[in-house]
Amino acid sequence: MPGKSTSSCGRNDCGTLIFGKRHGQRFLIGTVGTLYLVATPIGNLEDITLRALRILRSVGLVAAEDTRATRKLFSRYDIRTPLTSYFEHNKLAKLDLILATLREKDVAVVSEAGMPGISDPGYELVRAAINAGLKVVPIPGPSAVIAALAASGLPTDQFVYVGFLPRRGAERRRSLEKLRSESRTIVAFEAPHRVAESLKDIESILGNRDVAVARELTKLHEEVVRGSVEEVLQHFAIHQPRGEFTLVISGASASAAAADLEEVKRRLHELVEQGMTDKEAIGRLAKETGLPRRQLYRLWVEGKQGSQATNPVAK
Repeated sequence: MPGKSTSSCGRNDCGTLIFGKRHGQRFLIGTVGTLYLVATPIGNLEDITLRALRILRSVGLVAAEDTRATRKLFSRYDIRTPLTSYFEHNKLAKLDLILATLREKDVAVVSEAGMPGISDPGYELVRAAINAGLKVVPIPGPSAVIAALAASGLPTDQFVYVGFLPRRGAERRRSLEKLRSESRTIVAFEAPHRVAESLKDIESILGNRDVAVARELTKLHEEVVRGSVEEVLQHFAIHQPRGEFTLVISGASASAAAADLEEVKRRLHELVEQGMTDKEAIGRLAKETGLPRRQLYRLWVEGKQGSQATNPVAK
């Protein structure tokens, strides 16, 4: 039995979506298509995979973040699949159109470069497709994050990707403060005109750690500058930063991470002494440090126990 009919794009060409329920799972009635998330080259067009080419040629529609960049790829490989734009400022308006298209044919999503949804539009469409009971298939390929990490010479067994660092200095510094005790390798994107300022903030807040700054990966002027933050800053004082940048930052040492946690314990105790409840102090430091509330609670308990052991109450 047909379920609820819905359309939210406000256009006549986006179709009416009919939803039903099966075993408590919402699904799109009449669904036949698959949503493909296709990774595209991050610079060198030769990095496209054979599977990606096959999918891009076989689907009924390609939703592209930057149609100009995608047309260059299509021209290189003689792909003639219809394109529609799907970018930051129209991604919600295009949801119904793409879902309606998926009732009849397969659709591929591509970003300007790399994997859709990774610091690019795509998450909302993937979530909507999953909620509609559609099949979502990733087609892996080039990644600036993985390429920079692999070439960095820094530990790769565990890492954390934080996306683009905030543009504003104060916000960027707050973001870096939350990473002070992060022991895993850190990967971030940055714009060329902010690289020097970001490196200065990294040195000020995280210390003079080892870093690798990769720019123009897979392109003609590809470069990876490795060294301490201070050494890399000296390099870019001489060579003007140009291109697209990926920063790889070594994680905090075990001793530095432990020292930071001791500072968090001290700060928790200080806030409570100033009149906050333990819950309020934990809430504030969760925002300031990015540490989970559960971990902060454990630190609070450890701090209290340590204080009681140092200053036992006479009975």
